[in-house]
Amino acid sequence: MGLRHSSTRSVVAKVAAATLVFAAAGCGFLRGGASAAEEIAPINVKSSEFRQGGALPLEYTCQGSLGSPPLNWSSQPLPKVKTFAVVVDDYSSTSQAVHWIIYNIDARTTVLAPGIPAEGAKPNDVPPGSKQARLANGKRGYNPPCPESDGKGNFRFSVYALSDQLELSESTPLAEILQGIADLTIARGRLTAVNIE
Repeated sequence: MGLRHSSTRSVVAKVAAATLVFAAAGCGFLRGGASAAEEIAPINVKSSEFRQGGALPLEYTCQGSLGSPPLNWSSQPLPKVKTFAVVVDDYSSTSQAVHWIIYNIDARTTVLAPGIPAEGAKPNDVPPGSKQARLANGKRGYNPPCPESDGKGNFRFSVYALSDQLELSESTPLAEILQGIADLTIARGRLTAVNIE
């Protein structure tokens, strides 16, 4: 699979580093405890197609035809939010890959329909004003994971509420986009699918 090489590992390491930054900033909801800092608020992320800790349906992998799965999110009122970003990655001891980054999603949007198109999408096919990063395989949009022989993986669908737009082009390197997301995050949530069915 084209994403699995050293540059991808370094990009995913940035995702992990950003997670550590959030935890260090007092993101207590990730640990289940009370947070000493209030800057990073929790977001509740759900999908009608799979639950937290459940399997990612095969239809949303490279063996299916549905593309990205539906997502929706909610949180306490966040008046400072200007945009949302969604990052999808597979991060485990044996596989590391970024499968999707879509950012500059309008703050009034709390739902992503399934099957958002990638390159060549018409403006009405994606949330207004949003951009999709170019991934390590050179393409934009959702790059569905491929099941390993054992079907294992941790597929993380993370939603970030940002205090501003990212003034970056879709061809900006992934590490720079991820750092921009980390710098502007004021709320965060995650839905993790474990393995593929």
